[in-house]
Amino acid sequence: MTNGPSMAQTSSSSSSNSTGSSNGTEDGAPDSLVAAKVESASNILNGYDTDGFYDEMFTVAGKPRPSAERLVQRLATLDKVEMQKRQKAADHELINMGITFNVYGHEAGTEKVWPFDLIPRILDATEWAEVEAGLKQRIRALNMFIDDMYHDQKIIRDKIVPEYMAQSSKGFLTQIKGMNPSRGIWCHITGTDLVRAADGKIYVLEDNLRCPSGVSYVLENREVMKRTFPQLFDGQSILPVESYPEQLLKMLQYVAPENVRDPNVVVLTPGIYNSAYFEHCFLAQQMGVELVQGSDLVVNNGYVCMRTTRGLSRVDVIYRRVDDDFLDPSVLRPDSTLGVKGLMEVYRNGRVSLVNAPGTGVADDKAVYAYVPKMIKYYLGEEMSLPNVPTYLCGDDTDCKYVLDNIADLVVKPANESGGYGILLGPRASKDELIKYKELIKANPRNYVAQPMLALSRVPTLCGDRLEGRHVDLRPYILYGEDIYVLPGGLTRVALVKGSLVVNSSQGGGSKDTWVLQNHKNS
Repeated sequence: MTNGPSMAQTSSSSSSNSTGSSNGTEDGAPDSLVAAKVESASNILNGYDTDGFYDEMFTVAGKPRPSAERLVQRLATLDKVEMQKRQKAADHELINMGITFNVYGHEAGTEKVWPFDLIPRILDATEWAEVEAGLKQRIRALNMFIDDMYHDQKIIRDKIVPEYMAQSSKGFLTQIKGMNPSRGIWCHITGTDLVRAADGKIYVLEDNLRCPSGVSYVLENREVMKRTFPQLFDGQSILPVESYPEQLLKMLQYVAPENVRDPNVVVLTPGIYNSAYFEHCFLAQQMGVELVQGSDLVVNNGYVCMRTTRGLSRVDVIYRRVDDDFLDPSVLRPDSTLGVKGLMEVYRNGRVSLVNAPGTGVADDKAVYAYVPKMIKYYLGEEMSLPNVPTYLCGDDTDCKYVLDNIADLVVKPANESGGYGILLGPRASKDELIKYKELIKANPRNYVAQPMLALSRVPTLCGDRLEGRHVDLRPYILYGEDIYVLPGGLTRVALVKGSLVVNSSQGGGSKDTWVLQNHKNS
């Protein structure tokens, strides 16, 4: 089942000892902002240092980037006591709003309050337009790839993608070969993880096309900011995020089966113990549709129906937050109690739409990810505009040898895990861990990829009574319906623990409100 807001970890970062002014991003030596901007010792900006990393709010010389100037001016008027009060107010608001996430196996209990940092992350509108265009390009190609995999597999026959790569993917479902989802759309909802490296450029880290989660926290982060820190918004032109539920419902209705005028949409949840259960409830409530579990649905006379106090009610679109294997015990996992018996037959007959379509996991594979640049060229005839992080495939003999010889310098990731689990950070691993992963790779090379360690960008984060830089990634959400909609900004996940590379909430990470500002140029 989906990992909810814990989601996929950033694969790479750098300690403050491994990068500096020599990274070639900016001129000048690291310099505290104390002398440059802050007069009062109690000011929250006092002592902030970029430590030589690419900082998204300040240059290495300590000057605010153009898009952050107005925010820095606001922060400069606030002292440490005021900021701590604001943060406590935000934490209290989160509790009152019931914004939580679940952690499987956590000894202190399953439900946790969502960790939130009060200092927003800022993205320039010009740069964001480039990111948005790159994401749309990527989603079009991925959708064409998925469709190709379940039909003619031309990309394999033309030797662009090796046959073993797709056929051995855990996300490839032989049961749905030849199926045609409504409107020809497979990946209706995608969460694509992005990182910014030391060169200041944004790279795609991975694609999440099965049951991507976390978007509810984007909306609630904005709401909490407005309630607890409205002054920060004064004079800022920030692209709104509040329309996402409306856009989501519009897309769900668009992909309903043919000739259905007023489609009945439901959200299918595994239940209260799923890590993203809060989100399931939130999105259903925001869209004004029913939240159901598998036991609430039944196949009747060739259609999926929902049990109600007035009898059975036909369901046309299921926004499912249940993984493929659990959807239908008669076709997939026979022991599943989360799905609906006979659901896949109704789906095959075009009488119900499933979002995302079953089988999208074939493109949600960290090994397949490495071929996305070739997919874009093959299907669209275009060059990729939003680059991948360089990736070594252990299923390839040459790449595998390189990974085994250089494992101490690489980040090794299992191809089908999420939530930051199973990842080896070579530069921080012990000798025993390196030996263990070498053996794992040799035993199942197809299941592992490796990437270089990147000096991920940092953003100012409230740590007690001071600001300190913390590493971040970004998950924008893309809806594919009548057109492609990209939620402005997305979910910024931040490693709250000093020096940590882990942004996953299940492993000590948190999040920030993400602002896409208009009318600013990049620095």
